[in-house]
Amino acid sequence: MSKIYTFLDLEKVNRPFMPEIKAALESVALSGRYIGGAEVDRFERQLAEATGTAHAVGVANGLDALRLIFRSLVLLGRLSPGDEVLIPANTYIASFLAVSDAGLRPVPVDIDADTSNMSAGSVARAITPRVRAVMPVHLYGRVCWNRELSEIVARHNLVVVEDNAQAIGAVGHEPGLWGNVRSGAIGHAAAFSFYPTKNIGAMGDAGAVTTGDTELAAAVRTLANYGSDRRYHNIYRGCNSRMDPVQAAVLNVKLPHADAVNGGRRRTASIYLEEIKNPLVSLPAPAGTDCVWHQFVVRTPQRDRFKDWLENRGVYTDINYPVPCHRQPCYRGELDGYILPVAEEQARTLLCLPIACVGDDDAREIAAIINSYKEND
Repeated sequence: MSKIYTFLDLEKVNRPFMPEIKAALESVALSGRYIGGAEVDRFERQLAEATGTAHAVGVANGLDALRLIFRSLVLLGRLSPGDEVLIPANTYIASFLAVSDAGLRPVPVDIDADTSNMSAGSVARAITPRVRAVMPVHLYGRVCWNRELSEIVARHNLVVVEDNAQAIGAVGHEPGLWGNVRSGAIGHAAAFSFYPTKNIGAMGDAGAVTTGDTELAAAVRTLANYGSDRRYHNIYRGCNSRMDPVQAAVLNVKLPHADAVNGGRRRTASIYLEEIKNPLVSLPAPAGTDCVWHQFVVRTPQRDRFKDWLENRGVYTDINYPVPCHRQPCYRGELDGYILPVAEEQARTLLCLPIACVGDDDAREIAAIINSYKEND
């Protein structure tokens, strides 16, 4: 094995931005303002503009972004404790934890085999009088929205909370209830994660909420600041979940480059889609600007053996996610009865290929290695 294809090299990801990042961090250090301040304000304006929403609120991380949305919806009377929220089963556990934390009940639904996103048919079958909200998760960077979902939402008057942790900059094109918009502006509110591995990542934890709802934005901001609407006056039993200005400074450098970063991932994905031609390896559905390829996920029946085979040839991969949320130990007894065959099958067979900062030649070489894989290897 002479060449190594790393799955993700964050130093390489951040290298083009380092001169600007160093200057931004020095500016924060010299400002004397280490909570809130100009960098956070600037980032919130940038994110609202980038998503086409009226409000963006910087928070500590992606899980808190979701938690604060659902807690605010309950506090404002939009949702009530015990209401059910439909969530795709193959998301990261944060999607479920945020719903449970607000006293709501997560209800897992199955996914579409081609896109790995929540299936509109599964959503329709899961509707009961107790269902009051739905969480489209734009998994792997692909917009989870279409006419069928928008019609279901309108018919049942559901609250829509987007989990946009993986899809910043993705644009949906199928006309629906809100028309053609970027992810993060489809629902009543959306949660972002800027964990370092995301397409646009901080250098630590960071998250944000976007919404067009002024009352909801104010509730999120107040809850995140100890429930305080002004100094020493606490109207909610809140928490401390404020975006650090150090992380805001990093994100202010990187956010204007989101389209270029996503364009590089799309280019690598297009090479994989064109060059990988192995009948043992299933590819994701092609996509245009509705996908920013946070992950490029292939599927194969003997996934673990294939993963080891690739690693022995220098190709390092990852698995997102090996256990569906309704099968996690923390939901044992509560969600045991759900059988979701597509999500469960994909959890057994999926494998993520390198996608960030992968050059054209490397992408073609990885594809050639995959094409040489045989069933008896």
